[in-house]
Amino acid sequence: MKNILIVEDELAISMVLGAYLENAGYAVSYAYNGEEAIQKLEEYIPSLILLDIMMPHIDGWGVLQHIRKKSACPVIMLTALSDTDQKLKGFGSGADDYITKPFVAEEVIARVQAVLRRSPQYQLDDEIKYYGDLKINYVSHQVFLNGIEVLITPRDLSVLLFLASNPNQTFTRDQLLDHVWGNDYDGSDRAVDLAIKRIRKLLHGWDPKDGEIKTLRGLGYQFYIQERK
Repeated sequence: MKNILIVEDELAISMVLGAYLENAGYAVSYAYNGEEAIQKLEEYIPSLILLDIMMPHIDGWGVLQHIRKKSACPVIMLTALSDTDQKLKGFGSGADDYITKPFVAEEVIARVQAVLRRSPQYQLDDEIKYYGDLKINYVSHQVFLNGIEVLITPRDLSVLLFLASNPNQTFTRDQLLDHVWGNDYDGSDRAVDLAIKRIRKLLHGWDPKDGEIKTLRGLGYQFYIQERK
């Protein structure tokens, strides 16, 4: 699921935008000023940023400059200004598109989808996934928590990747042994419990609201992600 970061100092506008995007199937994060946006961007890079121009302290131009120093993340500027010079300034500074206030839901979604389609590095839903502050790259087999790579042994990584690629599904010890250790494994099924224990320890900073590795007593383990209504 792609994560959209909304940077907007007006709470009502943020909430409306967030509702539009969540209804369209996106995960949404919020920052209410430039400083908070820059802090969040030190922790993770979202799939796309909706960035208001007129904000106190650090305005949208300042945030955009910071973004472009470290990332090619798509940025759509939010502005009450329809001045052509402002738009040219934004495109010259690295903005990907504009949405002029007031806006309608259909326009917001259409522009977000169009910008994401033009950004192939962010079309990796099956390769890179975000679960809040947890990022898993299924191609490079890397795991990041709060922007820091988690160093994990190959076997434990295989357990995590298998569970994460089958979210909200419960697997018994025997099933995990078959999928990860292989059919010819003749050791104890306690190996699964120990692997889960080590993984949980490595992911101890992962917010349970974003997900967790659950134990279903008598059934097995699952990579649990709360489904959005």
